Amino acid sequence: MENGWGPGDRLPSELELIERFGMAKGTIREAIRILEAQGLVKSRTGPGGGVFVHQVSEERATALLGNYFYYQHLTIDDVYQIRTVLEPELAASLAGKLTEAQLRALEEVMTCYAAPAQTAQEEREQHIASLRFHALLAEMSGNPLLRFLIRFIANMLADITVSRKLYSKPNQELWSSGLDYQSRLVAALRAGDSTAARTILAEHMHNAHRLMRMQETVLTQRFLPEGKII
Repeated sequence: MENGWGPGDRLPSELELIERFGMAKGTIREAIRILEAQGLVKSRTGPGGGVFVHQVSEERATALLGNYFYYQHLTIDDVYQIRTVLEPELAASLAGKLTEAQLRALEEVMTCYAAPAQTAQEEREQHIASLRFHALLAEMSGNPLLRFLIRFIANMLADITVSRKLYSKPNQELWSSGLDYQSRLVAALRAGDSTAARTILAEHMHNAHRLMRMQETVLTQRFLPEGKII
């Protein structure tokens, strides 16, 4: 990387690496194996094959960060403490900057929960779709760190949370309040009102946190699956 190599660039041959670093073949191969496990290089066989610099994917980074948090015993309070800080600022930063196509994409996600759920399965699907709204909004940010963190949290909530009371019967308040906040948020984004966008999403996060606690939502101790981004 210090040599200016970028994603897709081919590394020198094994013999060249041995000569350059003065290391044994086994050491070079082990180093390549470690880099590949970290997602930093990728090996290809056959004509034109070799070892190539590889950009770590969002899916891979999400799974690796999920591995770190496996033993951290996060709570729903931990999650919403950070969501309440990050997501209102995301909304404010995007007000007046989204294209009509982007705004319509957000509205398209909202059609997945335009009507209240009738079954536990429908409520689960609507819950995932609502998180997809937040992940999509984050994807529209020009800040790669903010984008990744919010999308990571949304995926964590989708994959490893269990609400002990969430699916006993559909929760009308959870559905109606979430839809109302998101509808008003899209209107504020379209109008370019950053203050309103920040306020609406802050209220949305506080209300969602309250409802999650009412539903006795907990984070299970599970690894995040690689390759799955909502």
